Amino acid sequence: MRQQPTMLNFPSLRTPSYWLVNKYKFFSYSLVLLAVVLNPVMANAADITEQLHRPSSNSFGRQSRDDADALLRVAQKHYDGGYPEKAIDAGLQALKIYHAIGDFRAKGLTYDLLAKAYIQLGRYKEGEDALRRQLGIARDTQDFQSQIFILNNIGTLFLQSGQPAPADQMLEEALKIAQNVKNIEGQGLSLSNLGLVYARQGDYNKAIKLYETALIYRRRSGDLRGELNTLNNLGDAYLEAGNYQATIGTYGAAMGMARINRDRANQIRAIDGLVTAHTAAGRYERAFELLQQRLILAQELQNLPEQLRSFESYAQLYELLGNYPTAQNFYERAIILSQNLKDSRKEVVLRDRLTQMLKRRGK
Repeated sequence: MRQQPTMLNFPSLRTPSYWLVNKYKFFSYSLVLLAVVLNPVMANAADITEQLHRPSSNSFGRQSRDDADALLRVAQKHYDGGYPEKAIDAGLQALKIYHAIGDFRAKGLTYDLLAKAYIQLGRYKEGEDALRRQLGIARDTQDFQSQIFILNNIGTLFLQSGQPAPADQMLEEALKIAQNVKNIEGQGLSLSNLGLVYARQGDYNKAIKLYETALIYRRRSGDLRGELNTLNNLGDAYLEAGNYQATIGTYGAAMGMARINRDRANQIRAIDGLVTAHTAAGRYERAFELLQQRLILAQELQNLPEQLRSFESYAQLYELLGNYPTAQNFYERAIILSQNLKDSRKEVVLRDRLTQMLKRRGK
């Protein structure tokens, strides 16, 4: 199972006063990033410093804070609408003005938005640079709460790009600050992400202990989405450790809580974990029941990628049980959906699996 890092949602930027009172929280669990698989190829683009000091044809003197606020609203709108390139253009214009008038908090918010846009585009060096500049502002202003969340974001970025050592360093620093200022939410977030560091390195016992401690703080802070994410991470760790009883109990708790709170992403993730656990334990009937729930949920949401993954899971389970005709049917349905989604990579993988299965069937 792919374990997911925890990042906090960044609030929409609607009014200047709203921006200034909110802390730097970044990435939703759904990123995207988190659902985004980071690519090691990085673009060779100018860094933020160069972009910040590019000459502009506009008369800078006539611009004001209101102009910057308007540009930042436009940038947020572009980002929310799926146009990260336009978000960067507008964000950099806003950043110039905030830089000139010395509005550090607004600069921090702008760097946060720029970081999200850069990372969505796969421009990870620039994304990291924006996060580090945001962190510098938080340190200069002694904004300890913001430091906690920014350090977690940088640590998560390192972790997802396969760099556990610097990720651990950032997350340990975040945890220390959270403990010093008694920030319960920050302690839960940092402990959960540290659990991921150890899980990615195969130390599942250490990861389990960190997740279990993180759950205490996430429940105390009332961070429901964070609690669900940590529960699923804990289920992943139990599964990798081969403790199927604890795996099923943990995923079951996550699935029930997610269903009640209509958190579909965590509900589907918990179902996937349960399917894997029940299959590994030989409880195929229960695995099929869960897959049916998964497919119905994906259809209700009209989520074609999740429907594709449901068909793929059905195909793999039927193949495992030697029911090749039914497995072939589900592979073919998954292939059709991959074509509709124009996901050529997934289509190639599915066709290869189907071909290999048919070869085994013919022997």
